[in-house]
Amino acid sequence: MKIKGTSLLAYTALAALALPITAAAAWPDKPIKVIVPYTPGGATDTVTRVVMQKLSEKLKQPIVIENKPGANSTIGTSQAARSKPDGYTFVTVLAAYSANPHLYKLNYSNDDFAPVSHIADLPLFLFVSKQVPAKNVKELVEYGKKNHLTYASSGTGSSAHLTGAHFADEAGIQMTHVPYKGSAPILADLLSGQVSMVFDPILVPMAYVKEGKLNALAITSAKRWDGEDDIPTMEEAGFKGFVMNSWTSLLAPKGTPQDIVDRVSSEIAEIVKDPDVQNKFKTAGFVPVGGSAAELSELIKRDSALYDNIIKENNITVQ
Repeated sequence: MKIKGTSLLAYTALAALALPITAAAAWPDKPIKVIVPYTPGGATDTVTRVVMQKLSEKLKQPIVIENKPGANSTIGTSQAARSKPDGYTFVTVLAAYSANPHLYKLNYSNDDFAPVSHIADLPLFLFVSKQVPAKNVKELVEYGKKNHLTYASSGTGSSAHLTGAHFADEAGIQMTHVPYKGSAPILADLLSGQVSMVFDPILVPMAYVKEGKLNALAITSAKRWDGEDDIPTMEEAGFKGFVMNSWTSLLAPKGTPQDIVDRVSSEIAEIVKDPDVQNKFKTAGFVPVGGSAAELSELIKRDSALYDNIIKENNITVQ
């Protein structure tokens, strides 16, 4: 049989070649790299490894974690922005990703990335020194209007810094920011009363709350922490709309095939439903989300606008 001079066999072969072939059809056929712009062993690194171990099993390919810390995560993020968009490089970012453009002169922008997945939230608790006579947020604000308060953070522009600055603005009180180079000295000064308060994840300070050495007055998430039901949200404490979680998300270099982005996003959405994963997340202070690429895009834009406003209102700059 002939079809306009072409044999049926040849026609069939040509038709097959004309069928759309997605990038994900052969992907992945080699190891995948995930850049973590933070030090090994930290909360971000831990959560990334938990998720990527499961993703590796699903994709049947090794996933290599490459830690590239420095400059408030901008070094590793910059490397990811320059990586080939072939579906074999991703980067984990925190909420600092939305703040950094308003603090640093960067050699990359949000336009250099494709959002993949909002993996998890990291709520912050308002921990207060026992030297401050306040048993709830209202009493803290009243005390702060008559007395000088200080708040700690892990550095200028960090989530703890911006959350503390926002709290001071919303409460209408003056507070002094005290940046530290690690969590250990923050905790020591909080326990001794050298610093009044800190917005920090649950992981370490809550043990001291249980021992009666610190007070936990509120949580910055929209919901109370499971197992700490007596601690209200900031909104419940009288600060309407005060939801300021840190978060962990996955990005890919711009131009990464959309079907690969969609595949990874959907796989992570299922992974964070795993009871074992949820258990490990909670231990590290995270709340699983597994949000879509579109949801992550909106989160980045929303937080970028919020941080920009806080930074400008408080004239925050990095040296």
